[in-house]
Amino acid sequence: MNPADKRLSELIDKWLISLELHLKYSALDEASYWKVQPWVKHDRPSRWIIELARQKALQLKEQVDGRIAMGDAKFAEALELMGFLTNLAGSQHIARFIPLAEPQNEVDLKTSSATATRSAAVAIGDSTRVAVLTTQPRPAISDSTRDMPRVNAPREPARAPDATRQMPRQPAAQTKSSARGDTRRNAARREGKAPQPARSEARQTDPERDAKVIADAVRLLGWGRQWHELPELISRMADRPALSEVRRILRDHKDAIDSQRNGG
Repeated sequence: MNPADKRLSELIDKWLISLELHLKYSALDEASYWKVQPWVKHDRPSRWIIELARQKALQLKEQVDGRIAMGDAKFAEALELMGFLTNLAGSQHIARFIPLAEPQNEVDLKTSSATATRSAAVAIGDSTRVAVLTTQPRPAISDSTRDMPRVNAPREPARAPDATRQMPRQPAAQTKSSARGDTRRNAARREGKAPQPARSEARQTDPERDAKVIADAVRLLGWGRQWHELPELISRMADRPALSEVRRILRDHKDAIDSQRNGG
């Protein structure tokens, strides 16, 4: 067994151990799942996804063991190169993956819950002691420390508004433009029509960019993602438009996406 064979066999064994832990974690509730391992940010995988990954890992282990028995020294190296290039050049930055779970990083949920309960009890006891201290009766204030009565200062008479003050004048051009705008709005109201806003410039579309977004949407829907999750996921991918533009493309091409997803 050459070094590449050894490294690949150890990696597959690590994957299988992680997937076994994920199968165990699939029975946990949402709060317990996020506490059981120091997870990286990801979407929690479904059980059928974990079972499928475990099946494929077992098939890969069988093929690797067969190639090692045949004396094929290049098979493991080719798989290592494929994995390296997949992460370097072909990976799309989405959160749907199964993170690595390691037995030594597993948190005992029973112990952690008991520790949290004790911490909460200590916090409650501290807050109770503070409340008792702050509610103790204060010593009476002696007469010598009382303030002298304040003398109300005479109020100034209110000033009368300046009748000679004038409003600032608007420029003649601005007054005329405002008058024309009011006239158009009044005419539109008499005709029963709301004033139309100024038309924006025609939106420029990119057919190649739209095709990429449509393909991403079909692929993600096939993976089980919901329609409302698509804009944010696609906008985080490399060489994709902004979130608002992705939403516009998905809205304009919804029928085409549904047709491709259904095999039409």
